[in-house]
Amino acid sequence: MVIFVDTSALYSLSCAEDRNYFQAIKIWEDLVKEETDLVTNNYIVVECISLFQNRFGIDEVRTFQTKLVPFLNMDWIGEEQHAAAIQTVLTANRRNLSLVDCASFETMRRLGIETVFTFDEHFRDQGFKVIP
Repeated sequence: MVIFVDTSALYSLSCAEDRNYFQAIKIWEDLVKEETDLVTNNYIVVECISLFQNRFGIDEVRTFQTKLVPFLNMDWIGEEQHAAAIQTVLTANRRNLSLVDCASFETMRRLGIETVFTFDEHFRDQGFKVIP
């Protein structure tokens, strides 16, 4: 099984104060134990690093890079996918739908991934199966 991993899941895994922390840990452990193919993209990683560095400091970035990133298969957003994501943002015409979310939708559609580990309802709105 292939599952896309979103920023919200990675954030919850990294922040013990997050309301979804314990649920995220349980899901992550199950996915890793089942040897699930976990996919993300470079925009998600950039967003996570920015969040962690800003909110927690460089040590949390280091932990993220060494403890979580090695389990993720990286899809690299290129020029075409970036343009498609920008078009999705503009077409949606919604203030709270981010470029990173739209790039993630594009990654999932292009790779045929139907399921996402996320706490962000935008993925469900786009028709994806959401874990949890």
